[in-house]
Amino acid sequence: MNKKVAVIMGSDSDFPVVSAGIKRLKALDIPFEVHVMSAHRTPDRAASFAVSAAKEGFGVIIAAAGKAAHLAGVLAAYTTLPVIGIPMKTSDMGGLDSLLSTVQMPSGIPVAAVAINGADNAAILAAEILAVTDASLSEKLQDMKRQMAESVAKKDAALEKEIAAL
Repeated sequence: MNKKVAVIMGSDSDFPVVSAGIKRLKALDIPFEVHVMSAHRTPDRAASFAVSAAKEGFGVIIAAAGKAAHLAGVLAAYTTLPVIGIPMKTSDMGGLDSLLSTVQMPSGIPVAAVAINGADNAAILAAEILAVTDASLSEKLQDMKRQMAESVAKKDAALEKEIAAL
């Protein structure tokens, strides 16, 4: 594994949701760092991190933020690394505000976005990006998808038995 993943949260209150993605990164043996930075409260720190991220060995940045959710866009503005935004659920609009803030980026500053509170998918997408140049990681992802398919097949078979018994 050559590259690591940065997981940046706009607030430590995002950690319970983001932990699902961290668990996925650990399960795939992907090195990562987790930090709290704010696009609004610590903009210089966020910009500095993004500017140096590639040099520091990161291959992908995941950014979790709610409400105005500018964190992913600010990070993307300062790096050419792929940035994946996790729009966080909010009490105001259920996360729709975060989702729209994450996906509505201006031309030239792309941010990939996953579902509201979609930390696990953000980690998987980060792994898929890194797997483009990492055959071992690609095999782990293929195995993960095989296991998911086998699980669904088992559930289908169990349901068929239950239906037959009706």
